[in-house]
Amino acid sequence: MQKIPLFLAGWLACTGALAQQKSLKDAYVDYFPVGVAVAPRNLSGPEAELIVKQFSSITPENAMKMGPIHPEPDRYAWEAPDAIVAFAQKNGMKVRGHTLCWHNQAPQWFFTDASGKQVTREVLLERLKQHITDVVGRYKGRIYAWDVVNEAVPDTGTGIYRPSRFYEIVGEDYIEKAFEYAHAADPAAKLFYNDYNTESRAKREKIYQLLKKLKEKNVPVHGVGLQGHWSVYEPSESELQESISRFASLGLAVQITELDVSVHVKEHGRRERTEADNAPVAPEAFARQGGQYEMLFRTFRKNRGVLTGVTFWNVSDKTTWLDNFPVRGRKDYPLLFDEKLQPKAFFNKIVDF
Repeated sequence: MQKIPLFLAGWLACTGALAQQKSLKDAYVDYFPVGVAVAPRNLSGPEAELIVKQFSSITPENAMKMGPIHPEPDRYAWEAPDAIVAFAQKNGMKVRGHTLCWHNQAPQWFFTDASGKQVTREVLLERLKQHITDVVGRYKGRIYAWDVVNEAVPDTGTGIYRPSRFYEIVGEDYIEKAFEYAHAADPAAKLFYNDYNTESRAKREKIYQLLKKLKEKNVPVHGVGLQGHWSVYEPSESELQESISRFASLGLAVQITELDVSVHVKEHGRRERTEADNAPVAPEAFARQGGQYEMLFRTFRKNRGVLTGVTFWNVSDKTTWLDNFPVRGRKDYPLLFDEKLQPKAFFNKIVDF
């Protein structure tokens, strides 16, 4: 019998190990769907292959936000979201819709009339209702969950409500109206309130009070999305568990909706680039990243049943929104797959437990 050369035997062993490596979606099939935020550019080539292999759910990163999908009063941009939903259906994946009402990417025309004057409460609510009815209605039965209202709570101050134009024109009930419109358009869809910095004690409590109000009014809100834009330095395990438990106490499902773990100190506002931002990332930061991801998934697994989904925000380190935020042009490496779409060294600790 002919012997296999040592170098070839080693290569075969290596590729065999990779072939047998569990995927995220298979490792967590009995826990929760594992999803990823995508753009149309991700739906072909090696990235598409990685998405299909590793994930069981997808979320449009930008294509369904208010401005991109509804840029003008009588025009919807359906091409990109349609392509994402079709890709999911073709590959047997779930879809989370993101997002129906968000102050930060709402088109200007929503809030003004033809002369540029601010519209009335009644007009804005009618526009919001039409938008939600059209978008949710188009994908009825194909999108299992929606982020209905996004980031309506401020980071600072004592007030519960962010002073957005929706709040200023309509009042606090714009939130409950959005949920009611979404529920009417697709009664089977799971409806989420979505926000970041949910591990901050002060902000967590404001979000809790908002959701408690909605529940007491029998508004059809089914869950809360913890965005999960974290770093190698935060949150702690106890902070994360407190947030999950606090919101679950309202009878809400909890999902991690926009997960990434920055190798830089977490900042929530844009700033100018400094000399320190040009320094290479220290090896210790990547080691901490592995430990942080292990802790996060350990906590997620511990909350099986309450935690009903985990979605990563971008496919790999090749391209991520954190490459330009909060520092324009600074590279980040926040995901489980590197710039060459390969799993990072700690990946097996996430899927083998």
